[in-house]
Amino acid sequence: MFDYCVVGGGMVGSAMALGLAKLGFSVALIEPAIPQPFSPEQPPDMRVSAISLTSENLLNELGAWDYIKSMRLCPYKRLSVWDNPSCRTNFDSRSIAQPHLGHIIENRVVQLGLHRSIHTKQNVTFFENLSITGIASNEISEIRLDNGELIQAKMLIAADGAQSVVRDAANIGVQGWQYAQQALGIQIRTHVAQQDITWQQFTPDGPMAFLPLYDGFASLVWYHNPASIKQLKSMSKEKVKQLIVQHFPADLVDFEVLELASFPLTRMHANQYFKGNTLLIGDAAHTINPLAGQGVNLGFKDVSALLAVIKDGLAIYDRTRLLDPQYVPTWLQQYESARRNDNLAMMTAMDCLYATFSTNNLGLKMLRNLGLKLANHAGPIKNNAMKYAMGIQ
Repeated sequence: MFDYCVVGGGMVGSAMALGLAKLGFSVALIEPAIPQPFSPEQPPDMRVSAISLTSENLLNELGAWDYIKSMRLCPYKRLSVWDNPSCRTNFDSRSIAQPHLGHIIENRVVQLGLHRSIHTKQNVTFFENLSITGIASNEISEIRLDNGELIQAKMLIAADGAQSVVRDAANIGVQGWQYAQQALGIQIRTHVAQQDITWQQFTPDGPMAFLPLYDGFASLVWYHNPASIKQLKSMSKEKVKQLIVQHFPADLVDFEVLELASFPLTRMHANQYFKGNTLLIGDAAHTINPLAGQGVNLGFKDVSALLAVIKDGLAIYDRTRLLDPQYVPTWLQQYESARRNDNLAMMTAMDCLYATFSTNNLGLKMLRNLGLKLANHAGPIKNNAMKYAMGIQ
């Protein structure tokens, strides 16, 4: 019998399991697809995330950050956003006395760093490369795996992504939609040294972004309609480069195209974050338009909020009493209250940003460029906004 069973050993689920283990709970962690081990010779992965300073602090507290740093990452110190190139908003870590704004890291590297830390914990049992075939929950959850094992846990945490099996088993509904556009990820190798800036230009056809990686590698993100993305993926790398040079801003340095992959864009929000002894975190609870790279950072905020609520409970009750079904709804409600409105606000803000910059309306275009220009000279207001986005305010 485990105190907690976390389903999903990705970035958010692994962080959750680690945090619970550090609090002294017994934890089962189930992950159906363990990532390939890291080797420095490997090319960069397509899936990368902008890890905020707050997320970095969480990963450091959990003992995973040193493992991540020992592999590879890219700190970025500057961020630039614009529509018209003459109306930019520029952010710099020096203006808020921080060494950097965040890091661009391959998802697999973050996940592997967390897994290394998990393997140092005796109170975490890692069920690797195993899938769930059945879930039954009442006061105790019973999770059956495809190798025939049966796991019993007092609490069940869904960290198994947007298509969550655990959420469906708990009959928790969702609301949301798929956006008309998709995102094309383009892995490139630049002909300059590693850069310390990430930038994004908005156009009526969608944003175009640059994310620096290690050793001169980088990732481009090109929002477009599905038909155009399908056409781009069918072209030669040389032709794709020609179109990138034609459409992307002049800030982009010389490069070669290595690989392309497309990703659907969806917004989804669970109708509730818990039901009975089952609770949701990360993409199992919410997915967001990735305009500002907040997806995994919102998931890490879920982890931090849940751990904080549990720590507060442990100051009053011992671990056994805290997991008593009589007390569980109280602290689960505290977790939902702490995270639901914040996640909804961020989702709505990204949709407003997406809608505002996805139009050719002349009046609105003038207003948004004026807004960006004014924001760049807003001083303390701009710095406070940057701190909020980084999660340090």
